[in-house]
Amino acid sequence: MPMYQVKPVSPGDIKIDLPTCMYKLPNIHAQGMNCSEHALQNGEVDPALKALEDRQDEVLRRLYELKTMVDGLTKTVSTPDADLDATTLSQAPAESVLRGTADLDSLLGKDLGALRDIVINANPARPPLSLLVLHGLLCQRYQVLSSVHLHSSVSAVPPPLMSCLGPRHIDSYARHRFQLGFTLIWKDVSKLQMKFSTQNMCPIEGEANVARFLFRLLGAEPQDPVAATQMDSWIDTAVFQLAEGGNKERAAVLRSLNGALGRSPWLLGQEFSLADVVCACCVLQAGQTGSAPANVERWLKSCQNLGHFDCVYPLLQ
Repeated sequence: MPMYQVKPVSPGDIKIDLPTCMYKLPNIHAQGMNCSEHALQNGEVDPALKALEDRQDEVLRRLYELKTMVDGLTKTVSTPDADLDATTLSQAPAESVLRGTADLDSLLGKDLGALRDIVINANPARPPLSLLVLHGLLCQRYQVLSSVHLHSSVSAVPPPLMSCLGPRHIDSYARHRFQLGFTLIWKDVSKLQMKFSTQNMCPIEGEANVARFLFRLLGAEPQDPVAATQMDSWIDTAVFQLAEGGNKERAAVLRSLNGALGRSPWLLGQEFSLADVVCACCVLQAGQTGSAPANVERWLKSCQNLGHFDCVYPLLQ
């Protein structure tokens, strides 16, 4: 028998539901549950969690861009002359008379994740004027990532040579946004050389041969075999006689040009072609504009009016 008897302060049949855990949280492993949809007690999304997710998305985006750049560099890593980080893009000239556009995948091969780079080594003592004109035409049809570099074999070049492909493009850091790379390196070489695919393709030497390669990318080659042969003949004549020949050979070429241009506005007839580009550049570089016949002067004026040769004249001064 108890010493003291106390009456109960509460009825003895009260049922209390005890918790099985200290804090209740939603099950993040349940189907259809998204971590980004976790809300606070007032129904709002946790700002810290939202900021963390945004930061993760930004990191993943930058990683993707870096991966794309690395994939593009793997194709040209064996070309030691090209430093493809500093880039520029040429200003587009006037409306072109060339209306064709080639399929780069069919001409150069399909290579996902890698930018197809054209690397040209040229001597600054003889700038490849025709290639600069073709570069401007390529920029009208494709997204071209352009850059000019100075090789260690050359101490310095005039400023116009370093800016001959135009100003630096604002998106030059994102190589995956471009279709074609065009890198010009001023180097002490005896003959101009172009490298495209160092694993599968031998280097192309000579300005005329490189010009033919670039012109094919425009999809404007003559379909007529006779016209194609005439185009090659004019190109070889310009390179071997105008550019490298003596005074008598240059005078003979000017007479041939004057006769051909007396029958048609362009060398191949009614269509502007690579023959006009190479021949006009050779005439300008040889300094024959002052003594050129009437038809040649008219033809040079027509070439200038197209706007494709605007990048050439600053290099002639």
